[in-house]
Amino acid sequence: MTGEPWIRANQRAFSAALDEVRSLLERHARSPGGAPRPDEAPAPAGEASPAQGSPPALDLVCSAFGLSSFERRVLVLCAGIELCSDFPALCAAAQGNARSTHATFSLALAAFPDAHWNALVSFAPLRRYRLIELDRGAGLTSAPLRIDEWALHWLTGTPSLDERLRDLAQPLIAARDLVPTHRRIAERIARLAEGPAAAAVIQLCGADRATRREIAAGAAALRGGGVVAVRAAYLHAADRDLVASLLEREVLLSSGTILIEIDDDEPPEALRAVAMLADRPALPVVVSSAAPVRAGARPVIRVDAHRPARAEQRALWQAAVGAEDAERSGEIERVVQQFDLGREAIFAAAAYARSDLESGNGDPRLSLWSACRAQIRPRLADLAQHIPTVAGWDDLILPPAQIALLREIGAHVRHRACVLDDWGFGKATRGLGVSALFAGASGTGKTMAAEVLARELEMDLHRVDLSQVVSKYIGETEKNLRRVFDAAEDGATVLLFDEADALFGKRSEVKDSHDRFANIEVSYLLQRMESYRGLAILTTNMMEALDDAFLRRIRFVVQFPMPDAALRRAIWQRAFPPATPTEGLDCGKLARLDVAGGNIRNIAIGAAFLAAERGEPVRMGHVLRSARTEYAKLQRPITEIDLGGLS
Repeated sequence: MTGEPWIRANQRAFSAALDEVRSLLERHARSPGGAPRPDEAPAPAGEASPAQGSPPALDLVCSAFGLSSFERRVLVLCAGIELCSDFPALCAAAQGNARSTHATFSLALAAFPDAHWNALVSFAPLRRYRLIELDRGAGLTSAPLRIDEWALHWLTGTPSLDERLRDLAQPLIAARDLVPTHRRIAERIARLAEGPAAAAVIQLCGADRATRREIAAGAAALRGGGVVAVRAAYLHAADRDLVASLLEREVLLSSGTILIEIDDDEPPEALRAVAMLADRPALPVVVSSAAPVRAGARPVIRVDAHRPARAEQRALWQAAVGAEDAERSGEIERVVQQFDLGREAIFAAAAYARSDLESGNGDPRLSLWSACRAQIRPRLADLAQHIPTVAGWDDLILPPAQIALLREIGAHVRHRACVLDDWGFGKATRGLGVSALFAGASGTGKTMAAEVLARELEMDLHRVDLSQVVSKYIGETEKNLRRVFDAAEDGATVLLFDEADALFGKRSEVKDSHDRFANIEVSYLLQRMESYRGLAILTTNMMEALDDAFLRRIRFVVQFPMPDAALRRAIWQRAFPPATPTEGLDCGKLARLDVAGGNIRNIAIGAAFLAAERGEPVRMGHVLRSARTEYAKLQRPITEIDLGGLS
């Protein structure tokens, strides 16, 4: 329906249809006693043969909505009122009333052949699809009729999305070349839509919203139609019947598909609105969601979506970056190894990196990596706390065995794609993610160790408080965890789950439904950790409370012991920044304070504030006062052994 030849042909065909209705009105005006017999009426104008190319818009509308010849003429009559200056006078003359310059069903029934009462009912095409509107202030047959603006634009050859849908729905443009992985999924959906399962709702799950949109648009394009995306969150706030009718006529006229997009946290009202829309039998519907949801009473066929394969992502990066040199290829390989992005995210990251370099702020070596991190970070903003990564290996004071184990964790994350994908271990191994448990008392360095790993791996660190994630309502904990992992799934994020004891404990026998669902939540978290592309870390203060079966599914367990005197001395040596004025501090004596590293830092900060208040350098006396405050907070007595040499 594009191009000058079609536009001119459509104008001629529609003018002929208007002329045909004009002729019928004139004939009825001359003999208002009755309508012409069917054999006296001219044939409907504007019909186009296949040889003429695309049919005129009027023929498309009539075919899509199943309009009879009578209903066709009613629609043309209403369009003529808007387009032709002589139609109002003709209507008045045909109705014998100078003030009746509008179309009515009464006029149509009297003037047009093949008239039938069924065309007037609310479920007949003209009113069901809101092609015409009735003035509600009058009776059914005498009510003025008005053509819908959307229908008028279609008939004149200038189709557009109904303005009442513009805040609710979005027509999608299919990508010119789907990657092979997505093309295979799109072809499957297209086959399902044409075969015996055409009455079913397709539920497209997995990946991200942009990837699901791309696949749905590709499937619709394979069928020669388009797709209109509508968010479930917008449906329940709108007039559902109106929106359903408007969407239905959009897809019927374009041989298209409705893509209903459901978020994880949709309220029940939105899901009910989705079910009502999905149950419209005339609507080809694809429901898009991260996880399966119930979407009405129609049969559902689930199709899983995946992000492009690594080789496909590499090709997309090369197309987006537009460079073939070896240095750029190495950079692309690095991001492909770590990140799992779709087409839209890859091209957005490449554009971000380009603008960053052009502004003079970017590091060419890290530009794509930093751009990928910038794509992912906002998705976790309302789900987890972002922790700046400033600590390095020199700041982490732990026994050599723990340091070696932490470095091994970093190696597993760095070379995950190489070992699992290139070397083939991923085909025969279940637990593909890198998961770790950090166990130890408060202040022993668990969070700092996560910070050090994130900094070395050039990843973002996000802390998730499991005590806030766990819900007493069945199924809510699993949904909260899914939102966190889905937001971070693209890669380059270290997820730190604090207070693992809130969810994990010695699992007793299942006594009721809550026990059973608690075990399901534990299993779900372990499953997601095992498949997560980044690094997932759990922390606990009570190692003895954890289930052995759970520990077997964690790849690394790092014990963070209370520091001995030698480690405490090393921590004290780094406790005061070089810019802090100090006098007479003896780290050997300070190491007698039997506390963890976190408590040492608290004591050091407290001592610095005491010294600053007095305008003095930090001395042992300031440290002693601060230590008393810290011990009182810990509800521990401070002994003479602890105080030896501090006063």
